[in-house]
Amino acid sequence: MKKIKEMAETVVHPIKITATALTQLKRIMQEQNIPAGHGLRVGVKGGGCSGFSYILGFDKKKEADQEFEIDGMSVFMEKAHSLYLLGMEIDWVEGLNNRGFSFNNPNANDTCGCGTSFSA
Repeated sequence: MKKIKEMAETVVHPIKITATALTQLKRIMQEQNIPAGHGLRVGVKGGGCSGFSYILGFDKKKEADQEFEIDGMSVFMEKAHSLYLLGMEIDWVEGLNNRGFSFNNPNANDTCGCGTSFSA
């Protein structure tokens, strides 16, 4: 019985956001004075050099959205986009050659050199 209760308490999110990415997202929310009721929108759109581009921004929840919470941050994602994003990790990278969010997507068959578009 205890094992079942532990499993029920385990929350599984369709995507993962690393601690460093969450820190940056919360900083951006504060700096840009994002209004209450807005959350992080994660999604895909057609375009980019590999076929799809990632969507990452702040928005209000829409009717077709799936909503979940990661470390106090509301995350919105259209249910149809989960096919392309399930299991993806969003990270924040600071290096000599690039600085910004990176997307590690196990569903991507191919990615572009900049890492912001993919094909599935």
